[in-house]
Amino acid sequence: MTVVIILIALFALLLIGVPVAFSLGMIGLSMLYLGGFSPLMAPQAMLSTMDGFILLAVPLFLLMSNILLKGGVGRDLFAAVQAWVGHWPGGMAVATIISCGIFAAISGSSVATAATIGTVAAPEMISRGYNKRFVYGLLAAGGTLGILIPPSIPLIIYGFVTEESVIALFLAGIGPGLGLIALFIIYSVVSARFLQSYTPVPAASWAERWAATLRAAPSVVLAAVILGGIYSGAFTPTEAAAIGFAVALIITGVILRSLTWAKLWEAMVEAMSTTVAILLIIAGAKIFGKAITLYRIPQDISTFLADWVTTPLGLILVVSVVLLLMGLVFEALSMVLIMTPVLLPAAMAMRFDPIWFGIYMVIMVECALITPPVGLNLYVIQSVTKSKLGDVARGTLPFLLLMLLMAAFLYIWPDLALYIPFKL
Repeated sequence: MTVVIILIALFALLLIGVPVAFSLGMIGLSMLYLGGFSPLMAPQAMLSTMDGFILLAVPLFLLMSNILLKGGVGRDLFAAVQAWVGHWPGGMAVATIISCGIFAAISGSSVATAATIGTVAAPEMISRGYNKRFVYGLLAAGGTLGILIPPSIPLIIYGFVTEESVIALFLAGIGPGLGLIALFIIYSVVSARFLQSYTPVPAASWAERWAATLRAAPSVVLAAVILGGIYSGAFTPTEAAAIGFAVALIITGVILRSLTWAKLWEAMVEAMSTTVAILLIIAGAKIFGKAITLYRIPQDISTFLADWVTTPLGLILVVSVVLLLMGLVFEALSMVLIMTPVLLPAAMAMRFDPIWFGIYMVIMVECALITPPVGLNLYVIQSVTKSKLGDVARGTLPFLLLMLLMAAFLYIWPDLALYIPFKL
């Protein structure tokens, strides 16, 4: 009964327009007061959260991705990939997915990936006759790769909440990330070949390919430096974010000379505003998490699930439905922060690996990014393409099914996520 009352109060606050961070904080404070606990637990919980070294990676990755966005790196990246695969059946769609995957490996941000590649790819694909809804869905879904392919901000937050190795989580995200890219490419080729009428792109000459590749090379090198440095142990994810920020400045400001002082200021302001919003949500979620822990709600839910859900498949189905429903109300980071302490104990009781469970959660969170009414990628693509939100949402449906298929495949074959971290 307590859980139902808390959820009703939380949804009521959200429905009247109270921001997620303040809704969580207010519910948490109220629970502490009504339960007879000291209100000083709230600031203590917030302070214990904000001094986490790993959280420094969040603003640095956001700043890096915004600098790359303002510096026009997405345009060069898309041009280079298109030069190699643009003449394939559905080649521009394939180039879009590959570009999203590469940029995701640089930025760690879904919104930045969708905005960067969407700005470049959408006009070109539509001008070539690709179905508009297909284009919108492709870009919105391609952007979700930013929170699965490492480095990933939601995986950083999951590692922070669970105290699991962020590097192991990054390694675990590689297999499912590449699997999603493959599924998106296969669907895009089949759709373009049999369901659409478009103007093919002529094959680029070898000189054009190498020229485009050379211009995009610094961005690929940046991705290699970040990922290679993290996985080799040369630096931590936070240090990788700082190095990536410095290299992004060199690429856009010195090598490409596409970053002006005005664009740099815009990138800093946007990164700062996003960082503040994320940290406020983390603070509010920490207070809420402290309160529900004192009320033993995670343990009660875990016991309830253990009593009523007796198989691993049953638990995963329950988790999937809960996360999909939560995605109708919460954005990605809020879901990770709120649901991880609630669902992970039940998953651990069923002997699920916490690294595997984190990847599964992130895939379901990806689904939330492209489901209305609060799917952020839908609004990003709507803004970039000046289209109707309904058209964008309908365009994502096939890709949403593919993401659910990947979640099912991950359940059937856990080594898709666990093979690399276990071997390394």
